[in-house]
Amino acid sequence: MSMGRSAVIVGGGIGGLTAAAALGRRGWDVEVWERAAEFAEIGAGISLWPNALRALGELGLGETVRRLGAVEAAGGVRDRAGRWLSRTDGAEIERRFGLPMVVLHRAELVRVLVESLPAEVLRGSTEVTGVREDGDRVVVSHQGGTRRVDLVVGADGLHSTVRRLGWPAAAGPRYAGYTAWRMVSGPLPRGLGEGAAFWGRGERFGFTAMPGGRAYCFATATVPAGGGAAGGEHAELTRRFGGWADPIPALLAAVPASDVLRHDIYDLPPLASYMSGRVALLGDAAHAMTPNLGQGACQALEDAVVLAACLDEPGGLDRYDGLRRARTQMVARRSARLGAIGQLAWPPAALARDLVARLTPSAVTLRSMAPILDWRP
Repeated sequence: MSMGRSAVIVGGGIGGLTAAAALGRRGWDVEVWERAAEFAEIGAGISLWPNALRALGELGLGETVRRLGAVEAAGGVRDRAGRWLSRTDGAEIERRFGLPMVVLHRAELVRVLVESLPAEVLRGSTEVTGVREDGDRVVVSHQGGTRRVDLVVGADGLHSTVRRLGWPAAAGPRYAGYTAWRMVSGPLPRGLGEGAAFWGRGERFGFTAMPGGRAYCFATATVPAGGGAAGGEHAELTRRFGGWADPIPALLAAVPASDVLRHDIYDLPPLASYMSGRVALLGDAAHAMTPNLGQGACQALEDAVVLAACLDEPGGLDRYDGLRRARTQMVARRSARLGAIGQLAWPPAALARDLVARLTPSAVTLRSMAPILDWRP
């Protein structure tokens, strides 16, 4: 292990914090620059699949996160009337892939990552303004000064400043055609039972259990970008989904009206490279994807531990790019396809989709997930 290497990580979300932890464990001097004042997460729930838990295990955090989360016992896909189209056994996921799928609040994961880092590593209210090569180093600047370091990591999300500065010709994010709502319910009086994603026509609603008897819920609708509900997002969800099968009406009733988050869904056209000189991209800055496979944060966790490991060898950034670009772009393509299928609105197409889902054995569905979930650090 070579000592004295320095890095600035731009972005204090899940990917950036994980990269800081992974590099710090290998002797790097790291700083995390975050535009916001606080290192916190206002989001809703997050699903951590076996591949993500393996990445966290590389940092010694896997068991901590598992204790904070709820293991999904079972789930699957239903139509809007509640009829099962396909089912997945959580125990079979753990048997086949060695680890379960765990659900927890995003803020809990961010808290674990923040607490794993020395306080002096974290620099809030620090917005990157420039990145330029300087001999065998890279100079990165913010509104109050500069640092000259060995590596800059752009982990600053969908609208990445680092990507804009270092990849000026790259295409910007593209709207996937639908918006999403995310929310966490209060404690449910009878618990949740099995999680599920309900498919309608141009609309979906899904939920899964969280610790404390709560549920993480999400919904989508095919609408123009940039919209908002005049009467409030909770009322809009009730209008769209309040008549769907149980337990959706009860879940909506258990969600505080002020706690519904709405975000248009974007992904990123494939980049030709995730590295440029001594600058690397990871997470959404490199490969923002739709949430249909629940793999956005999982892939950022993988990115972070692979980047740190690759940098122990000569040509590490090239190797990181070679390992991560093909994989993450494959996951992004699959997620986009699943979203397009889930959002089908033409009745004959939706009926055909539901029939295919009903006729596909669950073992085939699980086997199709193996290239994603079987990942090893």
